[in-house]
Amino acid sequence: MNPATLARAEKLFVDVEKTIKNKTLRVDMAIAPPLLYVGALSELSGPQKIEFVAQDVSTHESGAHTGEISAAMLRSHGIKCAIVGHSEMRAAGESDESINKKLHALLAVKSVAILCVGESERDGNGNYFGVVEDQLRSAFLDIKMDDVKRMVIAYEPVWAIGTGVNARPEDVEEMRLFINKVLTDLYDRATAEAIRVLYGGSVTPDNAAELLKQGAIDGFLVGGASLEAKKFVEIVKISDQYAKLA
Repeated sequence: MNPATLARAEKLFVDVEKTIKNKTLRVDMAIAPPLLYVGALSELSGPQKIEFVAQDVSTHESGAHTGEISAAMLRSHGIKCAIVGHSEMRAAGESDESINKKLHALLAVKSVAILCVGESERDGNGNYFGVVEDQLRSAFLDIKMDDVKRMVIAYEPVWAIGTGVNARPEDVEEMRLFINKVLTDLYDRATAEAIRVLYGGSVTPDNAAELLKQGAIDGFLVGGASLEAKKFVEIVKISDQYAKLA
């Protein structure tokens, strides 16, 4: 629910776009504003054509489901991607079954799904790996290999979100390798390696380069820093520079 008003959202959007205007980026960039803002922001979009992502999606295709928005409705407004299983939704009680249904709903209309996974806390016994594995296995239940290419994984350790304490690059790399292993078990190595893995959790311009290089991830799910145009654009530039060298 940020920014708090449309006027603030418009200013943030314009400040971001004018900074990257007419630049050739090697990275994919998208924003996930409150859904009410998308119409107005899309009218402000210039030649860069920033993509929009929904913060959530309904498990239902249509019907008497007050307040919910389906994947098909999102697509009819040009939104072809949605976040599923965000830590805030999980904390509010969203079940593994609901997350799986949302993924199926998005994939049914050929949309992209950004699946969030991550542990609430870390312990010395490595139990957090089991948490992430359970989240992955339940989310990918009955998802066909042909649809997996439209999946993106966002690793967001809950203890690092909004705390200012990001995961260490070596921990991120370790989890990236573990996620790849689980997906290989579910499908095969080629399919697993084709799925992009993002990191989210107190990402800033100060740690983005190190997380990309040493964490071996494919990008970021940016939280608080996305509400400051200068910081967000700097993260985009750092990612783009990394893509040029990779």
